[in-house]
Amino acid sequence: MTHSANGAYQSQGHRRASRAKRWILVVACIAVLGAIAYPVLNYFDVFSDKGESVSFGQGAPGGAAAGGGQAGGNNGAPADSKTVMPTGPAADFKVANTIEDGTKIAVTTYTGKKSGFTGKVWVWAPKQYNDPKYKNSGFPVLVALPGGNGYPMNYWMGTDLKLESSIAQWSQEGKSQPFIVVMPVLNPDNKNYYDGSDIPNQPKMGTWLSEDVPDLVRENFRTLKSRDGWAFMGSSSGGFSGLKAVLQKPDKFKAVIASGPDIVPDSPLWAGHDQEKAANNPELLAQKLIDTKGPDVYLAFQYGTKETSVIPKVDKFIATYGKGPVHTHLQVIQGGEHNAKTYVKGMGDSSMKWISDHMEGPTPSS
Repeated sequence: MTHSANGAYQSQGHRRASRAKRWILVVACIAVLGAIAYPVLNYFDVFSDKGESVSFGQGAPGGAAAGGGQAGGNNGAPADSKTVMPTGPAADFKVANTIEDGTKIAVTTYTGKKSGFTGKVWVWAPKQYNDPKYKNSGFPVLVALPGGNGYPMNYWMGTDLKLESSIAQWSQEGKSQPFIVVMPVLNPDNKNYYDGSDIPNQPKMGTWLSEDVPDLVRENFRTLKSRDGWAFMGSSSGGFSGLKAVLQKPDKFKAVIASGPDIVPDSPLWAGHDQEKAANNPELLAQKLIDTKGPDVYLAFQYGTKETSVIPKVDKFIATYGKGPVHTHLQVIQGGEHNAKTYVKGMGDSSMKWISDHMEGPTPSS
């Protein structure tokens, strides 16, 4: 026993117990402060890996990986017969966002060899891409286009709309192929809309979206040889661009989810170029496919019940051109408005599964 300052007696055990209680209180306070501080610090990217390099297994011909990263190459193993291994050169991808399962949305700046246009492209690969049983297999690609200006950002690269996390979940549930999602800028500036087309005397945005962006993907990812592994998805003006691309190049792309889309070209930059404008008109392109009897394309349309200006145009297109090789599907989203959140819901309801059922997925190793 020891004598305290006030003359009372305390046992050594009692003193140790008191100290232990104080330490427990200190640790608890630190834990509480940490729980409060972490979300704040995380919000301001204190613990974020944004801007750090990330590899998706891109590399030299044959699929040799270009360093470590979230998704590996095939480590020299032969590809299956349906697959094209990444050709290189490897792009300089930087982390832009991380979704709930730990996979990364990354961004690079790319100069298209065919269009000459330089712009940002965001990419995401699902967890299956790094699964050893798919190491020799190509993955389907979904080119996701935004509405509005689509410059300098593609809003599908954010985590708020949950496009990537939804595809990750749907692919586990059998509602979606495990798509590589590619999100390029839609326009070269925020002043004009270019209809995702090669308008004379303007940046060649049609070539950028349908030629250069797929080239970037093939340089860096295991992809599928067949057009059955290539599709578009877009909302509003991006829906128009994706719809037009599939109808214009059905030998390269098989399907599209066109949400609240424009149906005909409407950029003011077409003035004086009527012939070129007609060559980018989905109505005329669909009729040409019908007349030539293919190849088959799969067009999933979506609109919300509050999109009063969109509904009659989409309904008319489906009624007029949804025949022969032009296969159509319509998802009506009850209470839906002209926005991306509405369209993600529609994709989960049926549109994503519908196009996925007509597309090719990765083949697991035997």
